[in-house]
Amino acid sequence: MKKISFLAILFTTTLFAQAPKKPSTNEIYEKIQKLNFLGKVLYVAAHPDDENTKLITYFSNHYHANTAYLSLTRGDGGQNLIGPELREKLGAIRTQELLAARRIDGGTQYFTRANDFGYSIEPNETFSIWNKKEVLADVVQAIENFQPDIIINRFDYRTPGTTHGHHTASAMLSLEAYDLVKVKPKRLFFNTSWWFYGSEEKFNKADKSKLLSINANVYYPILGKSNHEIAALSRSQHKCQGFGSIGTRGDDLEYLELIKGNLPSKDNLFEGIDTSWNRIKGGNEIAKILLPIQEYFNFKNPASHLPQLVKAYQLIQNLEDEHWKKNKTEEIKSIIEACAGLYLEAISSVELATPNSNIEISIEAINRSDATIKLNTVLFLNQNNQNVNIQLNNNEKYTKNFEFKIPENWPLSNLFWLNEPQQNGLYTVSNSALRNLPELNNPFPVVFELEIENQKFSITKNLSFKKNEPNDGETYNPFVVVPKFAVELTSNVYVFSANQTKEVQVKVTAFEENASGVVSLQLPNGWISDVKKIPTTVVGKNESFLVSFNVTSPDFDSEVNIKAIVESNDKVFDKSLIQIDYKHIPKQTILETSSAKFVNLDIKTTGKNIGYIMGAGDEVGKNLENLDYKVTYINPKEITLENLKKFDAVIVGIRAFNVLDELKFKNKILFEYTNQGGNVIVQYNTTNNLLTNNLAPYPITLSRERVTNEDAEVKFIHPNHPVLNTPNKITSKDFEGWVQERGLYFPNKWDNDFIPILAMHDNGEDETKGSLLIAKYGKGNYIYTGISFFRELPEGVSGAYKLLANLIALKQ
Repeated sequence: MKKISFLAILFTTTLFAQAPKKPSTNEIYEKIQKLNFLGKVLYVAAHPDDENTKLITYFSNHYHANTAYLSLTRGDGGQNLIGPELREKLGAIRTQELLAARRIDGGTQYFTRANDFGYSIEPNETFSIWNKKEVLADVVQAIENFQPDIIINRFDYRTPGTTHGHHTASAMLSLEAYDLVKVKPKRLFFNTSWWFYGSEEKFNKADKSKLLSINANVYYPILGKSNHEIAALSRSQHKCQGFGSIGTRGDDLEYLELIKGNLPSKDNLFEGIDTSWNRIKGGNEIAKILLPIQEYFNFKNPASHLPQLVKAYQLIQNLEDEHWKKNKTEEIKSIIEACAGLYLEAISSVELATPNSNIEISIEAINRSDATIKLNTVLFLNQNNQNVNIQLNNNEKYTKNFEFKIPENWPLSNLFWLNEPQQNGLYTVSNSALRNLPELNNPFPVVFELEIENQKFSITKNLSFKKNEPNDGETYNPFVVVPKFAVELTSNVYVFSANQTKEVQVKVTAFEENASGVVSLQLPNGWISDVKKIPTTVVGKNESFLVSFNVTSPDFDSEVNIKAIVESNDKVFDKSLIQIDYKHIPKQTILETSSAKFVNLDIKTTGKNIGYIMGAGDEVGKNLENLDYKVTYINPKEITLENLKKFDAVIVGIRAFNVLDELKFKNKILFEYTNQGGNVIVQYNTTNNLLTNNLAPYPITLSRERVTNEDAEVKFIHPNHPVLNTPNKITSKDFEGWVQERGLYFPNKWDNDFIPILAMHDNGEDETKGSLLIAKYGKGNYIYTGISFFRELPEGVSGAYKLLANLIALKQ
């Protein structure tokens, strides 16, 4: 067994993870303005990045409305510009990027259970994969829980087939839900623009009788920014999509087309809607207290308002309207906490722990005002109530450490929508109360029971882990509960030939000291391992070991999924622990079944030395090692003709011409390498942010053409071309079992020197021939392909492996 550093592999530091909020007086004043505005807006679209952050910012900061974005999906089916994460892992990143965006523009975030399965041509296709009834129920639930006065759709329900099917579906579901909800919103809009009309000329000629134009780019002196400057900061949180945006100043119009309800004045989109405290019974007395606080807010000493805020809080508790009572209770509690300069924190002594283990929890409580505040008790994880009974005097910090045992039945940390087996196109979330949430609220609650100005309050904080980093200083990470063992196959795909023996490594991580267990592979008939079980004992907590099995494949074609498990004390551990760690979002922990795909298929290869120029991030290079290629990753700055000559082929990663500035100049070296006999394979790029149009030695034009049906028929335009015959014979069977799509961003124009190899199309669409283009250039071959090797290889799609092996082997 090889001992490796667990911390070095799994954990890195994150600066921002769960740092406590410390609002300034300007931010407190903004909260009070929102407290006194009883109006809500819900923006509806399909994906992370679909939302118009300009309008969310506008409603949140200009009107001070409670503004939310309902994204039907978490963006699981998209691409990733910052790393290799795809599917559910990408959805985790995009969920957190949306939350980061909402923290900036002031909005709230919601979702449905719909799974983003990739590009869809039109909504009927979308609904055939999603369970429309269930997703519609989630939209209805979101509207009924949020109770917006205004709904705004990002897309037009009347134009199916003209944009992404998910887009149109989001508008159709929003419209249907509007008619189904019990508390009817007053109006529903479509957030249109000239783009939806095809041109500014057509837009100028259109009927605008139901259209409102809003000058949304107002300036907020208290924030020191224009509306669009804030919106740009919000949109720039979509980092995995490369959506950095520059803020603008000056007039800028947004357009809203009325779909349901009556048309208001453009000067007041809430016209006819009572957004004051008078809209609820008993609200008038609350307004008499809170409106003067807003009008005469004490920026130097906000604590001076605490007595009146506490009185307003007491009146809110007497409201009959449960919806507004719940909303405004949370808002005013947050304001009271901030005005008092009240700082409450619960910190774990460790970042991760197992059920039934002991940890130390350190609490800190400090009142930085003259208010009378008493801390009575602290309740840990709904299990252990500790009496404190201490007066919190101005600026006198109270700290204390408590021993705490994690309950044996406490749930393991995971993204809640991944806890149950997925349905086709839909996540399974049995607890309906969670279905619209972006994440679990306070999964490790520590409740502080206090008295502020003789009024009892319960304030909940989430248990976190904090440490000092030399470069970053105070650093917060989420506290997580993990299993005793995590087990992970070091590759998610293994490709064998008949009766071939390969070493299969399993990484075992123990999260307890002196943890003993037995590691095994669950192999089906025909697959044989040299050993069935390997006993192991891990002495140190958080340590990892590699154990190896020599597995021999059968003499027949076989594609199987196998699991690795650890058995310990009559329990079976079969989960791998994945942590996604980027500085702009909190660290995300995912538990998934440890499995790998074993493919037994005779794939011939020619040329073993591969140079890989990584673009936006993919695992194509890693997966090529399954075919025993030697893959060397090339630093773009070190691309020279001499460096490239040692490779049998050079592969350019996805979106490289979108993200690597060096390729604007060093593409000529790729061309010369080809000219002298090299083999270059360029994977897909997008039309947006293309750094150079010189993607190849001959002219080529990218488009947005794609084939989204992974089962779409593939025709061979040149069946005798070597790429379809050498060293592997490619047949239609090799295009079975593909995932999500055939490919994307195909060229639609190319020089006659390029030979198109494949033709394919989605249902009802024109045939495309740009998925795989091959040109001879000098002594070598220059290949451009939009085929989704970056999706297919990690899924063990054997036909994709065979085709890429032929591309690598291609010679003059």
